[in-house]
Amino acid sequence: MQSNMIKLGAVALLSVMMAACSSTDTEGTTPTTTDNTGATTQGTGTGGQLSAAELARQQALAKNVFYFAFDSSELSAEDRNALVYHAEELKANPTRRIRLEGHADERGTREYNLALGERRAQAVERYLQAQGVSATQLETISYGEERPAQTGTTEASYSANRRVELR
Repeated sequence: MQSNMIKLGAVALLSVMMAACSSTDTEGTTPTTTDNTGATTQGTGTGGQLSAAELARQQALAKNVFYFAFDSSELSAEDRNALVYHAEELKANPTRRIRLEGHADERGTREYNLALGERRAQAVERYLQAQGVSATQLETISYGEERPAQTGTTEASYSANRRVELR
């Protein structure tokens, strides 16, 4: 039993020492990494931890559904902030195209909801274009109430269906 504890302690100590050595920059150079888009970036030698700015960027780019208030096509401040990062990605990749799919909840007529979904998609489109994204990279479509994210007649279901999805 004591022999196993000594071995376990030695393995743990060796692991800590290896981790400490691997993050030490002995030549004064900055390590580089490649992200999932193939871009090479220089890090700060923090052992793979992301900077606050890079973490914010990744979180914003992971957001591809933007929600709206009842009967509204106004973007929230939080959504505008996230769309700035999407715009930067699109400008950096001019051949990339995205589809902006507008949706509405089931309240209202079919025609009204199609128009509301279109206004929502166009609100996102206008914002991205204002950030410098080319119109040729964007396509808008409205599904109105036809493709709900959630079924039901609760406010939670309704609010989940008032959205624009980036595809």
